[in-house]
Amino acid sequence: MNFIDIVFFVYTFVALYMIVLMIIIYLSNRGRMFNYPKGKIEPVSIVMSCWNAKHNIGNAVDRMFSLDWPKDKLEVIVVDDCSTDGSQQVIKEYAKKYKNFKYILRKKNSGGAATPQNDGIRIAKNDYIAVADDDSFPESDALKKMIGFLQKDKKVGAVTCSVLVKKPKKFIEKIQAIEYVVISFGRRLLDFVDSVYVTPGPFALYRKKTLIEVGLFDKDNMTQDIEIVYNLMSKGYKARMALDARVYVDSPKKLRGWWRQRVRWNIGGTQTLIKYKNKLFRNGMLGLFVIPFFSSSLFIGVFGIGLFLYLTIRRVIATYFTTTYSVSAGTALFSLSDISFNPTVLNYFGFALFLLGSFYIFFGIITMREWKKRYINFYSMIIFLTVYLTLFPLNLIDALFRMAIGKYSW
Repeated sequence: MNFIDIVFFVYTFVALYMIVLMIIIYLSNRGRMFNYPKGKIEPVSIVMSCWNAKHNIGNAVDRMFSLDWPKDKLEVIVVDDCSTDGSQQVIKEYAKKYKNFKYILRKKNSGGAATPQNDGIRIAKNDYIAVADDDSFPESDALKKMIGFLQKDKKVGAVTCSVLVKKPKKFIEKIQAIEYVVISFGRRLLDFVDSVYVTPGPFALYRKKTLIEVGLFDKDNMTQDIEIVYNLMSKGYKARMALDARVYVDSPKKLRGWWRQRVRWNIGGTQTLIKYKNKLFRNGMLGLFVIPFFSSSLFIGVFGIGLFLYLTIRRVIATYFTTTYSVSAGTALFSLSDISFNPTVLNYFGFALFLLGSFYIFFGIITMREWKKRYINFYSMIIFLTVYLTLFPLNLIDALFRMAIGKYSW
């Protein structure tokens, strides 16, 4: 066994370990996937950041006031981050429509979501704070299914829910819809080991005093919804996942938009890992599982694509010299004896990795009750498994390169 074989074994072992671990967690908790503690009605403030969302912001505000929650115990705050498309005029009209509606019109664009969210949190009058995006579309019972986590356990500092794609039409949206389902499924599994690491912006719930205590959202991080959970966990708090609560969002409709979004996610996630690197093996599950788990994920992504490129380049060079020598010497380029159909141990490991990964995705789709949706079919699943997932390491490489040269923005 040569060095490359050993490296491949280690790489495959780590990947198999992660998948098997998640499957074991699922099998041990499959009867509790949709459980949530029953909460009681208390005043809630919803803070929504907005930027150039003229066509979405009105529907988003209407949806917040359509939640199954008493209107006298619901406050909606929209913070416009210096939009240039007429969003401010729409927001002002909605301020006339609803009684418990506030808005902030920023004079300068902050370049991210954290600053507008912090502005809204500071003026919120209620202790429970829900954060939403300007295209968020939560189901009417989402808040009811989330608030109990905060009320039943004072050590819970944040609650997230299932983030799903709203009415996917284009093929790239349908592929992302599969991914979002699997992500929500996996996030619930992490909840069972106290390792929810992100509360996505489309709809998340916090306590105001807890957010103030940890310093609010980090305006310098590209993914403030990841950083805030690391921050909370470093202070002894936990994040929870209400799988049965759902919020629907628009997803990128073009590959370029998708690529930029994922570059931002990767940069923000890497920024967070770097910021909290000194918490490794400390601060409970943050240092014992979350940081090692996602550091390993980054390593697998970068190392995997590096190994693939190395083997490909080596094969091309070897083929070139072999072909050149054979032509000049007048010998056969290859013979039947060079062809082998005997599988190697590495082939078995690779097949096992693909099979287990497919099972994991299948369990996620079945559990989330999405199997009969139109966007899920044999063709989309194959593309998701063989093409879509292979783009992630390349996107990660692009993100790390942009970080290295300091050329990135929201």
